[in-house]
Amino acid sequence: AARLAALAGPGEILISGDVKESAGLGFSALLGDLGECWLKNFPRPVRTYRLGPPGPAPVVEGVSDIAGLKPLVAVIPFASRGGPSEHAVLGEIIAEEVIASLSRSREIDVVSRLSTTLLRDQSLGDLKSPSPLGADYLLTGSYSFEGDRVLLNAAIHETREGRVVWNERLRARAQALVAGRDQCIQRLIDAIGIAVTARELERARRQALPTLETFTLLIAAISLIHRLSLSEFERGRLMLDAVLERAPRRAEPHAWLAKWHVLRVHQGWSPHPAADIEFARKSIGRALDLDSHCSLALAIEGLVQTSLLGQLDLGQASYEKALDVNPNDALAWLLFGTLHAFRGEGRRAVKATRHALRLSPLDPMRYYFDSLSATAALAAEDYPSAIDHARRSLRANQTHASTWRALAIAQVLSGLHADARKSMESLLRIDPGLTVSGWLARSPSAAYPVGARWAEALRAAGLPD
Repeated sequence: AARLAALAGPGEILISGDVKESAGLGFSALLGDLGECWLKNFPRPVRTYRLGPPGPAPVVEGVSDIAGLKPLVAVIPFASRGGPSEHAVLGEIIAEEVIASLSRSREIDVVSRLSTTLLRDQSLGDLKSPSPLGADYLLTGSYSFEGDRVLLNAAIHETREGRVVWNERLRARAQALVAGRDQCIQRLIDAIGIAVTARELERARRQALPTLETFTLLIAAISLIHRLSLSEFERGRLMLDAVLERAPRRAEPHAWLAKWHVLRVHQGWSPHPAADIEFARKSIGRALDLDSHCSLALAIEGLVQTSLLGQLDLGQASYEKALDVNPNDALAWLLFGTLHAFRGEGRRAVKATRHALRLSPLDPMRYYFDSLSATAALAAEDYPSAIDHARRSLRANQTHASTWRALAIAQVLSGLHADARKSMESLLRIDPGLTVSGWLARSPSAAYPVGARWAEALRAAGLPD
């Protein structure tokens, strides 16, 4: 009863399914069904009802069954809208390419192509909620021909509410599309990543935590802890705690909690850095106790060792273990590349981060990948690429301090001093207490010549000592 009371709005009465059954059938006419709600410290969701009519703004809404830590995406083969008969199979090729790329992602589950082929010729109206195959999101589309070019109409549907969350018209050359050389496939993959992340983050912001699917909480938490505004960062921690209550024996949430503590120290928000470092070590230890072959946990163990403890050799060993377990782990490649950058090993850094970007078709931290790719390019002294990656990252997230820092360094080392001073102004608005000495104290690059070079560039951009 106490847990249900925490969900009720002013003047509302909530009851459990057990109370409903005990009260008898005549009572049911007065109830509004809220579905399965997660209550603190309960191992399973509880069927919940509102007694009497809802108020003008109900506190909780119904929720579908919890399916795990990943949303399920189905890619329906694109339908032909005329054209040469030999190109009739193009829709299957598009679906197969998208599914192959998405299946490498750690953030989603993908319905097999053999299952979705059966739905190829259904109308869009038939694909609305409830979804065939139980998918949370559908990618659908059609194609037609204009000479040797293909015109694609694509849309992403969120099935729980029957909404289209993205649609766009794309053009491609048929031969390049079939050969996998056209950028349309990557555009579709990027669109799914952006749409799923934005939609689940929107849902997490407008609904009470107990009503949210576990994967919604995890996707939103990962997004918010990397936004790096303090209020959103703390909200991300609450969501991670909710995921851990529901899935205490899954390694992934413990690994992300460890990263939360890493970021808390790096952003200067920790009142007790030593305590956060210890919490990070315990969280990653717990994750690896639960699953010693979790590549995510091994990658974040490397981050803890590298970024918090300054033990780059141990960090390298953890990254190598992660990649032995899963050679396609994009985050492990990204962080491994950053380790090389801290040592000034520019060629290795760029090679690893480029591979990470290729392996990250769907990632709520895509801006983070671009940010660390900028650091890798700095180490390789490829300053135009560093500026390009940093600007691309900032288009997605203006609040990431280390991206502004990388941009300012690249601009100074390119001779763009006026631009660097503007970037430094933006950086200091986000992190007003930052100094060169403070940055050196927590940067793993400080022990290497590259760290001294970057520190001097930061001074030239206007960062105080």
